[in-house]
Amino acid sequence: MNDKPLILVIDDEEAMRDSCTQILVKHGFRVETAPDGQSGLEKAASLKPDLALIDLKMPGISGLDVLNKIKEIDSEIISIVITGYATVESAVEAMKRGAYDFLPKPFTPEELRIIIRRALERRELAREAEKLKREKKLLEENFITLVSHQLRSPLIAIQQYFETILGGYAGEMSPQIKDMMLRAKERIKDLLQLINDWLDLARINRQELVTRFKPVGLQALLQKQIETFMPLAKESSITINLEREASSDTVMADEQSLEQALANIIHNAIKYNRPGGKVIIRLWEKNSSLAIDIEDTGIGIPPEHLPHIFDQFYRVPLTGRGMTKGTGLGLSIAKKIIEAHDGRIEVKSVPNKGSTFTVILPLARTP
Repeated sequence: MNDKPLILVIDDEEAMRDSCTQILVKHGFRVETAPDGQSGLEKAASLKPDLALIDLKMPGISGLDVLNKIKEIDSEIISIVITGYATVESAVEAMKRGAYDFLPKPFTPEELRIIIRRALERRELAREAEKLKREKKLLEENFITLVSHQLRSPLIAIQQYFETILGGYAGEMSPQIKDMMLRAKERIKDLLQLINDWLDLARINRQELVTRFKPVGLQALLQKQIETFMPLAKESSITINLEREASSDTVMADEQSLEQALANIIHNAIKYNRPGGKVIIRLWEKNSSLAIDIEDTGIGIPPEHLPHIFDQFYRVPLTGRGMTKGTGLGLSIAKKIIEAHDGRIEVKSVPNKGSTFTVILPLARTP
């Protein structure tokens, strides 16, 4: 196998093809030539060169059209445009169509060598980046499998043993032992919640979510969430009200994941509220988007912590009580899901007065 990079020169001038060939061979490259765009594309398809030098002005298929079609043949082929009719407009158009660079005629052997070396280095970096991306994806998939089966399954089994023992099926326990068992059971529950939240975060994939998009009415979805959280809110005498100020409430969404994102935010609005407080959920239109305000009268978030609340595993310290309880992944999950729906989350908060999280989503287009 020949490891020397293969350069394809596509130019209708024989003198230009010959001079480029001599320069490139001298510097250790393999070279193929083509006198027009059609034969150049045929050679590109059969030889899959590392780089193509393409003249803009040729009979038949133009250099710009060759640029388009050569990317369809192999997206990894680096293209460099060469022409004696260099203008800013032609250079910009060539770049738009995927050219790596633009080399006006006449050029020196050194200019040609430098631009080709630079282009090939860029190609190698792109290949390495793609390789690392694939390896990262594989590592994530393997880690998800490890967490799911090698960690989660044993913990569920341990949790079941705790339920059996605490249910009295293994004999009587002293109050001290029972207290320790209950504490251990709670720690296992927290660890399982952390694992489940992390798996949820790792599995969010925009491409997969888009395939499940359908028209979703936000008012019905929010009403369902209110009914779900009403028992939790009643424990602290917190009222939840839904206000609609939008003429339309339909978005294109994966209903299950969008419901999870909103549930995470509403749960926080109740969890960090005050006894007797309020949660107001407001649905309104903002330009061509729908906005959902989730406003609470809770403890609020100090300004220095606001930039970090969507970071994974970040938890805001509670004054005098250490960190807030939880995995620190709920808002990260919500943000990732909302962004996968081409939306965004904004937050305003005043310590000791409350917070307002605003979810903004594109309105579903009417046919």
